[in-house]
Amino acid sequence: MKLLVTGSAGFIGSSFARLSVAQGHDVIVLDSLTYAGNLANLNPIKDSPRFQFVKGDIRDGKLTLELLHAHKPDALVNFAAESHVDRSIMDASPFVSTNVGGTQVLLDAAKKYGAPIRFLQVSTDEVYGSADDKKPFTEQHYLKPSSPYAASKTSSDLFVLAFHHTHKMDALITRCSNNYGPYQFPEKLIPLFTTNLFEGKKVPVYGDGMQIRDWIHCDDHSRGVLAALEKGKSGEVYNLGGGNGTPNIEITKQLLKLTGRDDSFIQYVQDRPGHDRVYLIDHSKATRELGWTPQVSFEQGLADTVAWFRENRAWWEAIKSGEYLAYYEKQYGNA
Repeated sequence: MKLLVTGSAGFIGSSFARLSVAQGHDVIVLDSLTYAGNLANLNPIKDSPRFQFVKGDIRDGKLTLELLHAHKPDALVNFAAESHVDRSIMDASPFVSTNVGGTQVLLDAAKKYGAPIRFLQVSTDEVYGSADDKKPFTEQHYLKPSSPYAASKTSSDLFVLAFHHTHKMDALITRCSNNYGPYQFPEKLIPLFTTNLFEGKKVPVYGDGMQIRDWIHCDDHSRGVLAALEKGKSGEVYNLGGGNGTPNIEITKQLLKLTGRDDSFIQYVQDRPGHDRVYLIDHSKATRELGWTPQVSFEQGLADTVAWFRENRAWWEAIKSGEYLAYYEKQYGNA
């Protein structure tokens, strides 16, 4: 396939781009290189003739339409999103602008393009809210977002489904659980805690640390998105999860062990406002209809991820110091 992939200089999108190129697909990446975008994530494929990078914003409908006409992709895969819950609590406006407005602009461009194209929206299990009854979310679960981030992703999902219904667009949605793996921006739990521990810093655990999350390796997630592109039914939603539910404090203790630290490095902090207690996901529909199952066990995947951060210290040190942003400003101008 030929794929136009947005937000693919970020963590999960770059995993998808690397996997797609490795499997023989042509990938055009559209990314505005905001703080979470990092061209170093795409270094493994930067010299491939199957890869092309375009700096641009998904809210620029003219640019998106030009790319569609120029490259004639088989599918548009939207990974682009503001995704950090804490940032959405401090200021929700960028989340509405990018996640909702940006998705709507992409949908309009795909509609105006006219030629057949598949639109895949990459979403999150956070649209379901908290599974306080500890029953895994199915695709039929009602939508009850708790954070401004989750609300923006819910809105964008509904736009995708509305365009499918109203304009008969070939569109579908994947919803994943918590991702982890190489190249994850060090503001999320696993990379933040791992890099803090390597630096000899404490790790901030919200509340009692008993919030439960389902974890999926980014490469498993990428395989699921490809499976949905190839086999998914238009208008459908597919949950992609790792099939595990682990309290945050248990993740923390595993990271302490893997980095050679002890419990004295744990710092309990005030819980986040509106913090969902439980996310659990049922991926049986994806297994049944797409033939997809997660391949990376959480224990092995976590150990491999910590090893990657240990071996790629220069990558995350440049992010924590801000040096990577200075490089992009010199190459491309301000994001």
